[in-house]
Amino acid sequence: MNMVTGCKTVLSMVFAAAVLGGEPSAFAQENFEPTWESLKNYKVPEWYLDAKFGIFIHWGVYSVPAFKNEWYPRNMYQQGSPEFKHHVEKYGNQAQFGYKDFIPQFKAEKFDAKEWAALFKAAGAKYVVPVAEHHDGFQMYDSKIGEYNAAKMGPKRDIVGELAKAVRDEGMVFGVSSHRAEHWWFFDGGKKFDSDIKSGTWDALYGPAKPEKESTPDKAFLDDWLARCQELVDKYHPQVFWFDWWIEQPVFEPYRQQFAAYYYNRGLEWNKGVALNYKNKSFPDEAAVLDIERGKLDQTRQNFWQTDTSVSIKSWGYIENDKFRSVTSLVHELIDIVSKNGCLLLNIGPRPDGTIPEEACDVLLGMGRWLEINGEAIYGTRPWRISGEGPTQTKSGSFSDHKEAPLTEKDIRFTIKGDVVYALVMDWPKKAFKITSLGAKSSPEMKITAVSLLGCNESLKWKVKKDSLEVRLPENKPCDHAYVLRITLAR
Repeated sequence: MNMVTGCKTVLSMVFAAAVLGGEPSAFAQENFEPTWESLKNYKVPEWYLDAKFGIFIHWGVYSVPAFKNEWYPRNMYQQGSPEFKHHVEKYGNQAQFGYKDFIPQFKAEKFDAKEWAALFKAAGAKYVVPVAEHHDGFQMYDSKIGEYNAAKMGPKRDIVGELAKAVRDEGMVFGVSSHRAEHWWFFDGGKKFDSDIKSGTWDALYGPAKPEKESTPDKAFLDDWLARCQELVDKYHPQVFWFDWWIEQPVFEPYRQQFAAYYYNRGLEWNKGVALNYKNKSFPDEAAVLDIERGKLDQTRQNFWQTDTSVSIKSWGYIENDKFRSVTSLVHELIDIVSKNGCLLLNIGPRPDGTIPEEACDVLLGMGRWLEINGEAIYGTRPWRISGEGPTQTKSGSFSDHKEAPLTEKDIRFTIKGDVVYALVMDWPKKAFKITSLGAKSSPEMKITAVSLLGCNESLKWKVKKDSLEVRLPENKPCDHAYVLRITLAR
């Protein structure tokens, strides 16, 4: 590409983005190459930085047995496991009734994508990410590559396609997740005894079923992995593409680079900002968006990041007698994450018939009610100079989010938007309330001109003291879970 042609191409991208409501800053660049050097030029799209809250959906054949968790298809073949014992007792031995035999029972007869999307909208979500393919290898979309998918068997519907349309019709951003990499070893236990996996008849579903630690994915598997990912991109135009952890294996590296370049370049073609999620060290920090499973960070991260967690505690997919998070705990988690430059992707697990458990609906609607009042302190905000103050320490890392000590009225988190700082208080103070980070001594550069409480029409009494901003709150709470002071600064 010569200089003149290149300039014309960039200018046309900027113009198209402006006309189509895109994001010129994300598109005004040459195409990406499949190298880390090139991929480090990636910019997180503004829509994602603003969105803060999305919905994750784990739904598949594993919702039919509804036992233990979404890893039932693996563990039912792990001799000695509770799932193995349960399966034999309830369904018979694995040679006679294998995982494939659950597929006809996965009917999705009550699935209504429009109802789901309306619920997610009411929850205050800005983006939605269904699992397109889990470790079990059953695709939830109409695939020309895979034989075992929801369009050809089970529901006989393009679940991902229906959701994509419904989500976009509600004005939300659509994404997908792929857990295909782990399929290399997911069914390996079934080759160690007499099972339908060992027979080799259904390798199109169960294969390769190799040992996890003693084998490395071969070229055929890696090429197939890449083709499936590209098919999802081309068919559904997702603006988020989420990966689980096993793509971090060294053998995936050139494929990770190739896919990222392909996906980001497709985003340029669509004039839409796209984002790729990864775990651990699968990508350089600058090349994609870090995702932390069921956990968070203890301080602000310069690069934008995401937590994925679930409304349910025991399982990501539907199981009977699961336990559910409280709305308060999840609102607090959302606030803490956003204050540290992150966003929250919150999972639900629908039943096999396509209905969403009432407990999950209640949690989502509870979050929606809180966001309806306090959303301006979340959406479109950025981290302040400190994320918060208070005595309760949060932990960094995965698998800790429902084990931490509850936050109190002394725990405050901050966000900022323009000339407004938001102080998000985790419980209702019982007397005159002080914010030490906003005192004259700690913030001498700040001139506060107004203080109000979101959801409250009463005027507040407040005063900036040397050691704190002191605010006297009204008797009645405007909402539940957490409370937001809107602090306006002099321009």
